[in-house]
Amino acid sequence: MSYDKTALINRYRWYELVGIYAGIAVFLTFVLAPFVEGFLVSLKPLSQLFSSPYRFWPENGSFAAYFTMWDSVPGFARYIFNSFFISTIATLIVLLLVVPASYAFARFEFKGRGQLLGAFLAVNMFSGAVLLIPLFRLMRTMGVLNTYFAMIVPGVAFLIPTAIWLLRTYMLRIPRELEEAAYVDGASYFYTFRRVVLPLAMPGIAVVAITTFIGAYAQQFIFALTFNSKTEYMPLPIGLFAYFGRQEVIWNELMAASFVGIAPAMIVIFFLQRYLVSGLTAGAVK
Repeated sequence: MSYDKTALINRYRWYELVGIYAGIAVFLTFVLAPFVEGFLVSLKPLSQLFSSPYRFWPENGSFAAYFTMWDSVPGFARYIFNSFFISTIATLIVLLLVVPASYAFARFEFKGRGQLLGAFLAVNMFSGAVLLIPLFRLMRTMGVLNTYFAMIVPGVAFLIPTAIWLLRTYMLRIPRELEEAAYVDGASYFYTFRRVVLPLAMPGIAVVAITTFIGAYAQQFIFALTFNSKTEYMPLPIGLFAYFGRQEVIWNELMAASFVGIAPAMIVIFFLQRYLVSGLTAGAVK
């Protein structure tokens, strides 16, 4: 059986296609322009950054800032490792808690289920800055200030609600008949969850893992600044903050450090993007 692969494209008129592609171009311009400008700034010497007239393309640009930045902040490699470590541990803890919780919210009827889901949404309305003082008092009482624990636990608490909503929605799409067939064959709830539900839910779990990792990677500044004062535990945002001096900001090295710092997250997304796409589109067509 053959079909015309261009059928969906040909149904648009030429001016509609122009409008579609023009809209995409404008959108990509606004999204990518800051990254392009930041990369070009990393190639410019400081003398050219504020020159008049402004030059978009660097004159005699080089990658020197990508080498000198390590000398400006000697512990920068440690900061990158800390960010990756904190994000990885936070993601594993979130998955460990969210996967069974999402299945419970998707499959079982229990008192207060709707109220709990509503409370999870309410939690996302609060910024981490609002709860810094009570969180600081709690961490100090527990004696975990200036440790990885003090930055991982608050991040996990703020990431769990969104993760539950995402994964619960995915698990609702898994047919109940598959589980009922396993029960008829004598399988237990745990065995059915492990052998039937989890394999089918892997694309959704991958989406939650990626979004959680990115969220944990991005939210570390305020927690690290409040709950930690030791250099060996500082994450990447604190390392970037070190490029802001009292007299001047080393903008080219700051931009270079930013691109090097986001490299671990980009590598994770690159290798897991096929799971991300399959998870986002799963269930779209029956």
